[in-house]
Amino acid sequence: MYDVVDYLVVDISKSEADQKEIKYLLSLSNLDLDPQVTIFIVAKVDNCIIACAGIDHNIIKCVAIHPDYRGNQLNLTLIDKVIKYANANGNFHLFLYTKPENTDFFKGCGFYPIVEITDLVVLMENNPIGIKQYCKHLGTERKEGTKIGSIVMNANPFTKGHQYLIQYAASQCDWLHVFVVNENVSLFPFDVRLQLVKDGCKDFNNVTVHTGSAYIISKATFPSYFLKDKAKIDYAYMGIDLLIFRNYIAPALNITHRFVGSEPYSEVTRAYNEAMHYWLQDKKISQFPIITVVEIQRITEGNSVISASLVRKLLAAKQYEPIKKLVPPSTWTYLSTHMVESNN
Repeated sequence: MYDVVDYLVVDISKSEADQKEIKYLLSLSNLDLDPQVTIFIVAKVDNCIIACAGIDHNIIKCVAIHPDYRGNQLNLTLIDKVIKYANANGNFHLFLYTKPENTDFFKGCGFYPIVEITDLVVLMENNPIGIKQYCKHLGTERKEGTKIGSIVMNANPFTKGHQYLIQYAASQCDWLHVFVVNENVSLFPFDVRLQLVKDGCKDFNNVTVHTGSAYIISKATFPSYFLKDKAKIDYAYMGIDLLIFRNYIAPALNITHRFVGSEPYSEVTRAYNEAMHYWLQDKKISQFPIITVVEIQRITEGNSVISASLVRKLLAAKQYEPIKKLVPPSTWTYLSTHMVESNN
């Protein structure tokens, strides 16, 4: 006689007991609980959780099945349930990160590999032509030339430092593509950041500002629950993000160069800049053409490097006057209207 399996949606932020059970179940698969996930689809037998799959917007995370129940229809049913839950909540284009040894299982659930970091992580999506469609769309913005540049930025918010980087890169290239990272865990919402970048680029006649996509990975949304070593987490995140750029985005737009500002303060950003040289310029790690990384010295105001983090710090301290020297007029107009007045 088969065990009766019940499938339920649980919110672990409201149930300490469910959270404890899920943590234990994840530990059996050498996984941690991702702090960004609160909603889980769980399978229960005799009121005990034997399988779980979390959903964080459009990313499936924390999939685990008790060793006694692996290898049967329960696996497929669990993923089907979480997909249906995501769809019911308006998320149809789904992604998941998993260990390479789980790739075949998730292929059987209708997911397709995008890029793999050997022995660490595979990024998959539930559309066999998802990234191809995205690249086809990007291709409509393709410009011909011998030197096509690119910049990826958060612009949280857009500063004179960002503007200088764009101005310099545009002066060195036939065309420049600027991508604004699409996520809403920043102080400034994505639509605001995008508009500030567009406003700050309006005087450049060889620049295209692109809406960021799910294929430009934010560190804020990259799951780390299945990697115990922080160094491996950073390596995997950088590799996934930069290989997608090299293997898909750059060929679609004929990109030959990527520009970045130097990083004197943030260890994380500095490590990412260093990773660019490896993932984008090493001929051995990808069959796609190398992308030349150009790192330029960031501009200063007084004795301080101009940075978005400095602007945010001054905003938090309500020191508004110095901000005027750090941001373009278009950014200051937004700040003075929406941030400064509301803080007075």
